[in-house]
Amino acid sequence: MAQIAWLGKKSPFCGNVSYGISTTEALRKRGHQVHFIHFDNPRSPERDNTSLLANDPDVSLPYLVKSQVYTIPSPGAQRELRESLERLQPDLVHASLTLSPLDFRLPELCQQLGVPLVATFHPPFDAGLRNLTAGTQQLSYQLYAPALARYDRVIVFSQLQADFLERLGVPADRLTVIPNGVDTDRWCPSSPGTISPMHQQVRQRLGRERIVLYMGRLATEKNVEALLRAWRLVSPEGCRLVIVGDGPLRNSLMNQFNDDRIHWWGHEPNLDTRVALLQCAEVFILPSLVEGLSLALLEAMATGTACVATDAGADGEVLEHGAGIVLSTQGVTTQLRTLLPVLRDQPVLTAELGRKARLRALARYTISSNIDALEQLYADLMLTGTVAA
Repeated sequence: MAQIAWLGKKSPFCGNVSYGISTTEALRKRGHQVHFIHFDNPRSPERDNTSLLANDPDVSLPYLVKSQVYTIPSPGAQRELRESLERLQPDLVHASLTLSPLDFRLPELCQQLGVPLVATFHPPFDAGLRNLTAGTQQLSYQLYAPALARYDRVIVFSQLQADFLERLGVPADRLTVIPNGVDTDRWCPSSPGTISPMHQQVRQRLGRERIVLYMGRLATEKNVEALLRAWRLVSPEGCRLVIVGDGPLRNSLMNQFNDDRIHWWGHEPNLDTRVALLQCAEVFILPSLVEGLSLALLEAMATGTACVATDAGADGEVLEHGAGIVLSTQGVTTQLRTLLPVLRDQPVLTAELGRKARLRALARYTISSNIDALEQLYADLMLTGTVAA
C-alpha cells in the first residue's frame, strides 16, 4: 500500500473539493495511507483538529486568499509544505491543482526531495473557443502548460483535454486520461420501497411539482442566466426550476429572476441532501460555456436523472450516443426554449433518458474504475522512481 501526500482543497465547496474528498476516501478504504494537505489558516475553526505531525492525516497550510477558483498562499506556505513532506516522507505527492502559485513550485520541490509528483488538472475548457469565457480559460492552460510539462504525470478527465494540453507543449507520455468517477451505490435512483427520510424532507420542501434542477456554481462560465431566461420565456406549467449552489452571481440572478416557479435552494453542504435533490429531480440541466468533466453531471447520471448539458469540455462526450441531450454552447437560451416544452410533455422520454444516463455512469464513470486506474498509475511511478526534471 502507498503512502500518499494529497495536496488539494477542502473549502470553499466546488468540484475540486468533491474530487479530493471522494478520491482520498476511496484510497483510504483500499488501505492506502493518505495525508490531506490543504490551505487553512491557523486561526480558522476548521484547523482545530489539524496539525503538522507526521502521523496526522490532515495537514494545514496558511493562505491569504481562498476562493472556489483560486488560492493565494501565505509567504510561509512553501516552507511549511517542504517541512511537512520531509516529515511525512510519502511515496508520492498527488496535487489536485488549486490554481495557486505553489502549483508552479511543486515540480522543483518534489525533485529536490526525490518524490514522484502527480497532478490532476481541473480548469474547464472549450477547445472550440466559441466564446469569450472559453478564450479566457485557454489563458489558464497556456499559463500552466510549461509547469505541467515538469510533473511526472498529469491526470486529465478526457482525451479532448489531453489533446489540448499536448498542443500547448505538455509531452504526451506525461498525460494520463482518468475520467471523474462517482460512487454509484451512493448516487443511485430512489425506489418506492427505499425512499429515505431525507428524500421525503426534500420532496416536502419542494412541493409536488415536477423538478428541473441545476446544481453548481453561480458564475459566468456556468451560463445559468441562459437557463433562467429560457425558463422565464417558457414558464412550463406544473414544473419548478430548482437552483442549488452559490457563487458571485447569486444575488444579481435572484434579483433579476424573482419567480414563484424558481426555487433558490442555495449552497447545500450535506451529501445526503444533494443525493435526495437529484433523486427528486426529473431533469438536470448544465448550460455551461466551459467545463472540464462535471462531477455534478456524473452524479445526476448515476442518480438516473435525465441530463441536458452543453458540449463544453468533456460533458458532450459523456452524454453522446443517447445517454442525454447535448446542446451547443452557442444560443443556449434558444435551444432550451425549444427543448423545455418537449421535456415537460414527454415524461416517458425523460424516464428513458434517466435510465440510459444511469447505465452510462455504471459503464464508464464509477469511482471504483477511477481508483483502479489511479492505483495503477501510482504503482508504475513508484516502480520506476520517476522524478520529472
